[in-house]
Amino acid sequence: MGNKRFFVKGHVMATAATAALVSLAVPGCTAASDEARAPAAPASGTSAPGASPTAPGDPTPVPSPTHPLSTAPQTIPAVQEHVPARGPGWKPASGARVVVGQADKAALSDEGALLAGELRLGYTDTEPARRGDVELSLAPKASGPPESYGLTVKDGRVRITGPDEAGVFYGTRTLKQAVASAGSAPEGTVRDAPAKPQRGLNLDIARKHFTADWIEDRIREMGDLKLNQLGLHFSDDQAFRIESDSHPEIVSTPHLTKAEVRKITALAASRHITVVPEIDSPGHLGAVLRAHPGLQLRDAQGKAVRGAVDISNPASAKLVDDLLREYLPLFPGGAWHLGADEYQALVVRDPQASFPQLAAAARQRYGPTGRVQDLATGWLNDRANVVRPSGKALKAWNDGFFTGGAVGAAKDIEAEYWTGKEIGARPPQGYLAEGRKVVNLNDEYLYYVLGQPNQFTYPTGKRIYEQWTPLVLRGTTPVPARYGNQILGARLAVWADLAGAQTQAQVADGIRLPLAALSQKVWDARAPQKPWTDFKALADRL
Repeated sequence: MGNKRFFVKGHVMATAATAALVSLAVPGCTAASDEARAPAAPASGTSAPGASPTAPGDPTPVPSPTHPLSTAPQTIPAVQEHVPARGPGWKPASGARVVVGQADKAALSDEGALLAGELRLGYTDTEPARRGDVELSLAPKASGPPESYGLTVKDGRVRITGPDEAGVFYGTRTLKQAVASAGSAPEGTVRDAPAKPQRGLNLDIARKHFTADWIEDRIREMGDLKLNQLGLHFSDDQAFRIESDSHPEIVSTPHLTKAEVRKITALAASRHITVVPEIDSPGHLGAVLRAHPGLQLRDAQGKAVRGAVDISNPASAKLVDDLLREYLPLFPGGAWHLGADEYQALVVRDPQASFPQLAAAARQRYGPTGRVQDLATGWLNDRANVVRPSGKALKAWNDGFFTGGAVGAAKDIEAEYWTGKEIGARPPQGYLAEGRKVVNLNDEYLYYVLGQPNQFTYPTGKRIYEQWTPLVLRGTTPVPARYGNQILGARLAVWADLAGAQTQAQVADGIRLPLAALSQKVWDARAPQKPWTDFKALADRL
């Protein structure tokens, strides 16, 4: 988008966690656990290998005036509230276990086993908790906003609760980071919840092949940062990167197999991350057009238009809809990206004169006032109609939304705002004023474009941390705060315009601090409590 592509280029929560923070419990995820990467947790009802059980009758440590008042655990993102207390805190010890009660076993076993493996504790879902243990449980749904949790360190044990599985999982991430940063979790109570319901990373795996293992490593990193959305842009002019049964002729080499995608989505679900696929259309379809040249858009002089399908040709819609229907079950998460940006028929001075076949189709469908932009809007709505029965939230790039036409984009499509520079793209207030929900992918701060073409420079964690907020949708100027609730969150976006400019390892290293800074700014609405140097030092430690 913008210079994103031609020039460079689950569950999604619908409401922000604005309610008062309260203590919560967390149900577990039903997706596959990540046994291959984490140390294996002991079987249910057992202690860690080599650990001697702590006898229930051992004396409980008593808080003493000699213990200083505790301070908040050091985590990224920072916790929203910590009620301090005097006491020894908690640290992993021989015989300690992660305990999930019978009532929550089905929901929280994945979270419990993962934490036990990470902290090298025992795990049980058949025995009561005792001193030294970490206890996970679900609280009533009404006890707090989505993804919230409470974490209490008292009497030599840790209790983590939340109204949903994601909240409990995020409580385990806070405990894991507290131990990693200081060796122990401080006495007292954490109450925490995200400021924004959508928080994540967008990956262009079309122009650069990223291996399944590399993507899975980013998912683990995202989970620890309490990020919950991974966008996969897997079709563009350069390549189509996921195995297809309906149209194998369009698939590039190398690509992800469907088995690899299922493994990726299962790992993501275990980390409470929604994988959001994107088949961009009606532009950015060059890889598809190489196998189907008859669908190529041509101008009045017969010149082929790069990456664009002829949306007046019903066969174009049929092919894209074949792909949508094929991939819907492959991505069980709760969102889908329809693309819609940079359709090259709409970046010329007079689309009606340049593309008479599109203009004629627009008048036939929408009457004498119909224009090419209406035909493109109708295309977007038609693709949304294919996906909508799945129940997934719908997304499209902001320059795919047009005003003043005979037809408007469906109201339930979220505008993923990346630019105000493209023809047809408006300043963000235009989308917000009409009531549309918006997600922030500001190309000034959040675009990591390989090779830095067209005046793009790699984003830095420091700049995001010190200057950007979710209200800064375009350039460096925030929109009025009254629109805050319409801005659902943000993603850092990796675009592979010059795919060979960096290796996979360099990309991972380059986005590490920007991703950490983003996680802080979408989780916590307050101004950062630490100077950047301290935040970076903590990120390096974790």
